[in-house]
Amino acid sequence: MTRQQKTIAWIAVAAVVAILVTARAIHAWRSSTRPVDLIGAVLREDSDPRKQSPIANAKVTAVGGSTDEIAKSDSSGFFKVTVHPGLLPGRPLTLKVEHAEYRPLEITAAVKDFLYVVRMEPLVREPPVAPDHTPAAPGQPIPIKDVRVRYSLKSQTTINVGSLVRQFEVVNSGNVPCKGRRPCSPDGKWKAATGTLALDAQKGNEFRNVRVSCIAGPCPFTRLDPADLSRPAPKIEITALDWSDTASFLVEAEVTRTMERDMVLQSYPFVNGQTMTFALPPSAEGPSVIADLNAEPIVFPLGPNLILSWATCSVEVAPGRNKIYRCELKPGYQFQ
Repeated sequence: MTRQQKTIAWIAVAAVVAILVTARAIHAWRSSTRPVDLIGAVLREDSDPRKQSPIANAKVTAVGGSTDEIAKSDSSGFFKVTVHPGLLPGRPLTLKVEHAEYRPLEITAAVKDFLYVVRMEPLVREPPVAPDHTPAAPGQPIPIKDVRVRYSLKSQTTINVGSLVRQFEVVNSGNVPCKGRRPCSPDGKWKAATGTLALDAQKGNEFRNVRVSCIAGPCPFTRLDPADLSRPAPKIEITALDWSDTASFLVEAEVTRTMERDMVLQSYPFVNGQTMTFALPPSAEGPSVIADLNAEPIVFPLGPNLILSWATCSVEVAPGRNKIYRCELKPGYQFQ
């Protein structure tokens, strides 16, 4: 290889190195300007995993980006903090987690694809419970027993409000050739006549189990339209075709009304430590919590703001639109 060829080769290598360095620099710059999502969950700290209930409305602050970013956990404890440009991948930041009923917590996190599970220590621990289910000293929290959830669902009920019996006839003379003058018999041979009966069940009512019978006359030479009246309907119209002598028909049916009523139901929440959880169907209305508070049975309507004097509640809409409620006792109360 000549000196000139070697020089050209070194220039090519230097160009490739420069391109790689530039590409890495551009990638680093783009990474530093791209928002990064930090996602995780906030739970109650407990050695028993069954008691690590979600914490709602915990304030999560990410410190270390170009600005401090703040998010709040939802009813399932989930949070997502979007860190805006100015933070290189792998560079640590601080997540500050705060809640009025828990000790503040700070953790150091690296900006990467990771699920952050934050467990917070409650300010007031559950007091031990004696075998007789009475709170042990000290503290003597107010006991809450026999907790139930009451709610209502709309239920449709169909009742019978009357019955219908109506007779009508179709007047005709048999054995008269049709000669194309409609109406005719189905084969077009004989002159026919029709009779129609229209019925109205009145507002809010329906006809059900409609029966039409030919009760007199040459019934084999008649036809009804419609032939099927099995579906409920607020109005019906029955037409009879007769291609022989006069025939009589009888119409019978039930008159029904469908009404909505409130069906009151009860369920029992799942109580785990200081937290109770229950789920209600999408159509549930007026949820209330019934409990014996300090040996006195009381009904506590939740209302749209989920306010209980002895617990902090949150709700989450799950797939299928079921509503999942979580309520955590306030200091000074104890499930028994």
